[in-house]
Amino acid sequence: MSDKHELRSAARALRKRLAEADPTAASRAASHADRLPPGQIVALYRAVGSELDTDALAMALEAAGRRLCLPVVLERAAPMIFRAWSFGDPLELDVAGCPAPLPLAAVVDPDLIVTPLLAFDAEGGRLGQGGGYYDRTFAARPDVARVGFAYAGQVVDRLDLDPHDIRLHGVLAETGYTAFE
Repeated sequence: MSDKHELRSAARALRKRLAEADPTAASRAASHADRLPPGQIVALYRAVGSELDTDALAMALEAAGRRLCLPVVLERAAPMIFRAWSFGDPLELDVAGCPAPLPLAAVVDPDLIVTPLLAFDAEGGRLGQGGGYYDRTFAARPDVARVGFAYAGQVVDRLDLDPHDIRLHGVLAETGYTAFE
């Protein structure tokens, strides 16, 4: 467990350095949005801290005619739900303290989930913050495409995954889209 804790700490520091060194990375990554897997309803996230910002990606996806939604944590040990969202809609903090659509927004089922991450490997392994929210949600929605949104520099040689960790189908970065299957 301490190994993952140390890896998360190092990955957070690296992501912060990458964010400071390359403020246009999110816009460049969004320019590759047309390479994402198909899906009419795409779940994004609202960036917290040094997570790669999804504003440009949200605008690109909406311009391409895709509908957007955001995850909402209602219970800490349960899969997330998703509420419809358009860029600029008001948000409130969910149970996990993340920006989420208001309760009056419709609950929807995404075809594609774009997730933040701390690190990823070439086989689709993903290191998240450690709360398990995305892995529980991926387990409950096995047919939904799973894509990380990250700086290309967040790649590592290999992540040791636990049995509950679910691999990504691809990663969208400032250098383009990489599929893992």
